[in-house]
Amino acid sequence: MTRTTTLRLLALALTALVSAPRSEAAQHGRPRLVVTMMVDQMTWDYLYRYQARFVEGGFKRLLSRGFNCENTRINYIPAYTAIGHSSVHTGSVPAIHGIAGNDFFKDGKPIYCTQDTLVASVGVPNGKSGQMSPRNLLTTTIADELRIATNFRSKTIGVAIKDRASILPAGHTTNGAYWLDDASGHFITSTYYRTDLPDWVKKFNARDRVKELLSQGWKPLYDLKTYRESTADKNDYEQPWGKKGEIPATLPLDTKKLMKTEGLGVIRTTPFGNTLTFEMAKAAIEGEHLGEGEETDFLAMSHSATDYVGHRYGTFAVETEDTYLRLDRDLADFLSYLDKKVGEGEYLFILTADHAAAHNLTFDKDHKIPGEALRSDIARQIIDSVVNKTLGANARVIRAYFNYQVFFNDARIDSLGINRSALQHTICQALKAKLPGVAYAIPADEVVSAPIPEAIKTRIINGYRKGRSGDIFVIPDPGWYSKGSAETPRGTTHGVWSPYDTHIPLIFMGKGIRQGHLYRETNITDIAATLAALLKTQYPSGCIGHPITEAFAPQD
Repeated sequence: MTRTTTLRLLALALTALVSAPRSEAAQHGRPRLVVTMMVDQMTWDYLYRYQARFVEGGFKRLLSRGFNCENTRINYIPAYTAIGHSSVHTGSVPAIHGIAGNDFFKDGKPIYCTQDTLVASVGVPNGKSGQMSPRNLLTTTIADELRIATNFRSKTIGVAIKDRASILPAGHTTNGAYWLDDASGHFITSTYYRTDLPDWVKKFNARDRVKELLSQGWKPLYDLKTYRESTADKNDYEQPWGKKGEIPATLPLDTKKLMKTEGLGVIRTTPFGNTLTFEMAKAAIEGEHLGEGEETDFLAMSHSATDYVGHRYGTFAVETEDTYLRLDRDLADFLSYLDKKVGEGEYLFILTADHAAAHNLTFDKDHKIPGEALRSDIARQIIDSVVNKTLGANARVIRAYFNYQVFFNDARIDSLGINRSALQHTICQALKAKLPGVAYAIPADEVVSAPIPEAIKTRIINGYRKGRSGDIFVIPDPGWYSKGSAETPRGTTHGVWSPYDTHIPLIFMGKGIRQGHLYRETNITDIAATLAALLKTQYPSGCIGHPITEAFAPQD
């Protein structure tokens, strides 16, 4: 071969190399993998309250190397799990995406947010735990839009212990959504997605990790005396275990013994539930080869154990602190895994929450903080009394009272020719006059003109979906939250408009993101809009959010 021929061949090879098409992800500056990590019931201040004991590679890494939106708020009510997961990934609100609560009414009947009787369980014998799908979600998610933008070449997967936390973020077009079945301790799906579990899920389930993790027992990471961000472990704020409360809500907790009496679902209320979720997420990345293809892939990962722990133990419990310290360690391990598997700087990671949480009511009282129980049982008595007095005992015009809302029986009201507006006003007046802790009771169709603060008005409007939401919204005084009886309040809950329920963490880290902090108000609906801008996709079909452009790294 002559020198001239060699040079020609080399030139042709170089030309082919230069002209070869880059991957779609590279052409558009997209990351190889997007991971959303939703921590159920994580209040914004946990990032700082527990920071002294965080390891370097977990939350501290996100805080130091990511872009931290310090003032992210939920812009609707009620602040519940299903709505939060939907709103983060759709950039929308219940008024548009239709997920009006964990439970709501649809076609005049009560329904669970992801309930779908048209599908069957996959991975366990058919039953309610697997009859789930995203059909009740009326809009696309950012994962859907990524699939559409790549002509469905991108892979998207949802993973969580809670069904709704896996299904709603992953959206309608996902390659798979997987959640935990308590009876078997295995991850399952439904025929909405596929007719058989993929081999990697079967392999993961075969390990029986739920039993393995619970067999360890929940022991505190440190000496209990050193948990200075929490109350003493033994107190009246937490819900004991056992049918009669005979097992103290203290550490260490014999989860192996508890598993035998209360079932494998116990893992939900331990930090092991978060560990299990991270392990399942890694299995999904390996099994589906996420981040390895030509297109950007998407993993929607939700950590639900924090919510169960919070509900049982509250916001100032040793158990809550220990759960977050363990979550931090698991997060550090997971980020290190992503560095090696996908490549540091090649993935985009988002930390946020679906809602936050109030403090335990007895805790508040002991520390002279305003707030008491808004008694839902008394609310219903007041409502029924008004109806019985004005319409008679057999009127049956009220379907329910939940989600801080009064639900009318529309068909019954229409058939009786009842003046709806008059009935609404009479009930509202009675609730405000007779139910302690009610700041406002407002007919849903009169919110626009109601003399209430704009921040509350906006949240009601955004949270109201006709046919799925109630006809009257009840707004508690700050510090008050719904409780169904006079029993001593244990643990905590969430749902109202106040900052303790609606101020959530939001950190972006990775490809396309600069380091920094932002203190202006951002909304939960801005997350999907920001991702759409970064991924060069269309916004989800109901998105009302705006990109947080301050987070974007300078373009080359």
